[in-house]
Amino acid sequence: MLAVDTGIVEEWLSEFKTLPETSISSYATNLKDKSALISSLYQVIQEPQSELLEPVCHQLFEFYRSGEEKLQRFTLQFLPELMWCYLAVSASKDLQSSGCIEALLLGVYNLEIVDKEGNSKVLSFTIPSLSKPSVYHEPSSIGSMALTEGALSQHGLSRVVYSGPHPQREMLTAQNRFEVLTFLLLRYNAALSHMPAVSLQSLCQICSRICVCGFPRQQARKDKGVNSRIPVSSEFMVQMLTGIHYAFYNGEWDLAHKALDDILYRAQLELYPEPLLVANAIKASLPQGALTSSKEGTRCIQVEITPTSSRISRNAVTSMSIRGHRWKRHEQPESGNDATEMGNFVIPEISVTSVAGERTGNGEKSRALADNDVQHLQGVQETAADPRTDSKGMPEIRRQKSVRKMMEDGINSSGRVQF
Repeated sequence: MLAVDTGIVEEWLSEFKTLPETSISSYATNLKDKSALISSLYQVIQEPQSELLEPVCHQLFEFYRSGEEKLQRFTLQFLPELMWCYLAVSASKDLQSSGCIEALLLGVYNLEIVDKEGNSKVLSFTIPSLSKPSVYHEPSSIGSMALTEGALSQHGLSRVVYSGPHPQREMLTAQNRFEVLTFLLLRYNAALSHMPAVSLQSLCQICSRICVCGFPRQQARKDKGVNSRIPVSSEFMVQMLTGIHYAFYNGEWDLAHKALDDILYRAQLELYPEPLLVANAIKASLPQGALTSSKEGTRCIQVEITPTSSRISRNAVTSMSIRGHRWKRHEQPESGNDATEMGNFVIPEISVTSVAGERTGNGEKSRALADNDVQHLQGVQETAADPRTDSKGMPEIRRQKSVRKMMEDGINSSGRVQF
C-alpha cells in the first residue's frame, strides 16, 4: 500500500473523531464524493495483514451505529468486498486475520435484526398477483387466463411472505455463516440504487470469484488466489443475482454478464433449483446488445405501465350511442323511387272508427266491420311498422296503402265497408 493512500486513511480516521454532532449530516453528504478515500479503503480491506484494517473496520461500524442514513450507505458499499475477504480467509483456515472483519459483519447484522426499541424485526414481502399489472409484466402479455372457480377465488388476494425474527449471533460458524451473510446481502440489495459504480463492480467480481473457486473454470482462467472451494447456499446465490440484475442496467454489462454465467455454472454443479430459475429468467430477459456504460447515466428496465387515469373508450356502449344507432338505422335511405317516398312518408295510424276524416253517425258503420277484418288490418299495420326488416318494409307499406284506398272507396260509394 502506498504512503499516500495510508495518509488519506489516517486523516479520515482522525477527522471523524473530532467532528461535532451538528456537522455529521454535512460530513456524510460530502463523504460519498471522496473517490481517493474510497479507493484507499478498498486497498486496506484487500490486505488482511494491514495494520489499518482493524481501525478501518471499527470506524465503519461507528458509521453504521450512528443511525445517519448516508453514513450507513457508506459502510454498505464495502459489504461485498468484506464478505469476500472473510470467505477467502475462512477457506484458508486463517481465522485470526479475519477477526475484525467478522466483528464488523456481526455488528451490522445484530443492528439490522432489531428496531430502535430493541425488539426483533419481522420483514414482510408482498408477492404480486399475475392478474394485476406491475412494473415487470402486463396481464395481457401473458395470454388468456382461464377464469376457473379457483382462479376467481384467488383474484385480488395478495400473498405476503415473512422473514424473521432472526436470532442474534455472537460469532460466525459454519452452520450460521451463510444465514448471516444472506441477510446482510439482502440489506445491501435494499440500497442498490444508492451504491456507486465501484461497489457494483466489486459485487460482480466477488460473485464470480466465489462461484468458480476450486473448480475447473478457475484453472482455465488461470486466476490466482484462493484455490479452495467456497461452499455457498441457494439463498445466498439468489441474493447475488438480485444485485447482478441491477448491475446489468446500470453500466456494468460485461462484469455482470460474466458473473451471471459463473453463477449458472455453479448452480448447475450444485443442482440448486432456485438460482437456476432466477438466473435463466434474467438471461432470457436481457436485450440482444450490450448496454452502454454508466457515463451516459443509469439505465432502467423499459416496461409498459397501465395508465392510471380512467379513460372511456371511443367504442364504449352507452344509452346515447344505442339511441343514435337506432336513429341512424331508421334514417338510412332506401334505393330507388320508393326510398324518396319513404323518406317523406309517415305511416298513418288506421282508425276504423274515423276513416278519411269522415264523421260517423251513431257508430253503426264501425260496428259493421267484421272481427276478422280488424285483425287483418292490425296485422298489416304491425308488419309494416317493424324496423327490423328494411328490405321487406316497402312492399308491406304499399299493401297497406292499397287496402286503405279500397276501404275509402267502399265507404264513399255505399256507406258500408266493401271488399
